[in-house]
Amino acid sequence: MKKIVITGATSMLGLATIDEYLKNGIEKIYAVVREASPNLSRLPTDERIIKVYCQISNYENLNSMISDTCDIFYHMAWDGTGTKRAVSVTGQNNNIRYTLDALRSAKCLGCTKFIATGSQAEYGISDLDKQSPDSNVNPCTAYGIAKYAAGKMAMLEAEGLDISCIWARVFSVYGKYDKASSMIMSSISKMLNGDKVSYTPAEQMWDYLYSEDAGRALYLIGEKVTGNHVYCLGSGVKRPLREYIEIMRDKIDKSLPLGIGDIPYPENAVMNICADIESLSSDTGWKPQVSFEEGIEITIDFIRGNLQ
Repeated sequence: MKKIVITGATSMLGLATIDEYLKNGIEKIYAVVREASPNLSRLPTDERIIKVYCQISNYENLNSMISDTCDIFYHMAWDGTGTKRAVSVTGQNNNIRYTLDALRSAKCLGCTKFIATGSQAEYGISDLDKQSPDSNVNPCTAYGIAKYAAGKMAMLEAEGLDISCIWARVFSVYGKYDKASSMIMSSISKMLNGDKVSYTPAEQMWDYLYSEDAGRALYLIGEKVTGNHVYCLGSGVKRPLREYIEIMRDKIDKSLPLGIGDIPYPENAVMNICADIESLSSDTGWKPQVSFEEGIEITIDFIRGNLQ
C-alpha cells in the first residue's frame, strides 16, 4: 500500500488522480491545498485523504509539514493558469523555483518518484501531425516557456537527487472540474442558458481527453514507470474543433444557433494539436476509454445540475 503526495489536489487533474488511487487501493493521500481555496469541498470525504495546508511559495518547507515517509509525489500546482496565463514573465518564472522546491521536498519525504504536469504550450506553434516527447519545442508564451524550463530543470535536479522524474505534457483535458473559462466549460454554460456562442472558423485540428482518462494515465505512470521520462498526455486522436462544438450543441439543443466564424483567429493561433501517446501506452498499458461524446455528456449533466 502506497502513500502519495499531490499538490494542486483540488484541480481537475488532481481530483481525477486522487479518485483513481482511491479506487485502486491507497494507504494515504497527502492533499496539498491552499487553506483559503474555494474548492476544498471538491475533495472526497475519505479518511485516507489528509489535507496539508501550504502555499505554493512555501513548498520548500513542505516536507516539514508531513511527518511521514511517502512513495510518490505528484506536482500539479502552478501559479498562473487559465485566464491568468498572461501574468508577468517574473510570475511565470517563479513556478520553476516552486517546481524545484517540490522536487526537493519529495526527496526529503522519501519519495522515489516525482511526477509533474507540463503542457502542450511547450511546443508553441507546430505543424506536426502529432506532437511527441521528442518533437521540437518552441514555446512562444511565458507560460509555455516556464513549463518547459521547469521540466528540464527538474530532470537535471532529479539526476543529482537520485529520484525518478516524469514530466507529463498535458494536452486539452476537459471534465466536470475544468476551469469555467475554458472553451468547453464556457460554451456549455452559455448553451444551457440558450445563448448563441461565437467562435473563430473552428478549423483547428484538436485533441481532447476526458479527465477520468487523464487521472488513470497519471496513476499508471506512478505505478509502472521509473527513471526520467517525458510523456504526452492526450487522446491521440484529433478532430476539427467545429465537430466538438457541434457535438456539445447537439447534446444540449440541436436548434441552438452557432456563431462559428463570428470572430477572427487570434494572432499566432495554434491550428494543430494532437498528442503522440505511443510511448505512454507502451510503458503503462494505458489507452483512453471515454469517447468525447460520452465525456461531454457527463460534463454537461454536471454543469446542468449545478445550475439548478
